[in-house]
Amino acid sequence: MADVNPARLATGGSADRKLRVLVVDDHEVVHWGLRLMLGEQPWVERCLSARNADEAAQLAARYEPHVALVDLFVGQESGADICERLRSLSPRTNVLMISGAGRISPNAARAAGAAGFISKDWPAADIAGAVRMVGLGMTVFRPHEAPTGPPLSEREREVLEAIASGATNREIAGSLYLSPHTVKEHTSSLYRKLGVRNRAEAVQKAQRLGLIS
Repeated sequence: MADVNPARLATGGSADRKLRVLVVDDHEVVHWGLRLMLGEQPWVERCLSARNADEAAQLAARYEPHVALVDLFVGQESGADICERLRSLSPRTNVLMISGAGRISPNAARAAGAAGFISKDWPAADIAGAVRMVGLGMTVFRPHEAPTGPPLSEREREVLEAIASGATNREIAGSLYLSPHTVKEHTSSLYRKLGVRNRAEAVQKAQRLGLIS
């Protein structure tokens, strides 16, 4: 599904269905704004809210919301991980991921179990429309999205893939015909671009951004 068109849901069939909505976001102003906006929608039966993964899991298990609006990063927790957890606890809950700055590829979002990804920059009416669409079983992904994550050189991507496979710097140097020093430079550059401190964090963040499978 491409751009959101709330008018499509104005009449007929499941459009009249009341939905339970769960908002998962740790930013106070954003959290409050989303709850206020969604709580005023006539199709919202109940608007629940959580500020971390544990709260979200408890509410999902208890209320089985039709749709969960989950920030891409909730504190130090990954929205993709929260999505998987919610889906395991409440399989009927459809998840719509949202972010103000970060991005996740449609493939990575789908792999986590999400039915859509939107930006906090969208108009409020479009965000509400996207929540409703996902709650009714549809998907919301922008077509032809720009590449996600920081720009990486071809060599940096090769090093990143090798790191994800568990190869050591010396093994990477041998497979790519590079010196260990050059591999270390590429690795340092990757850490800097991804904003991480070590290999494990690099792989986790690259997976969330859809840079590697």
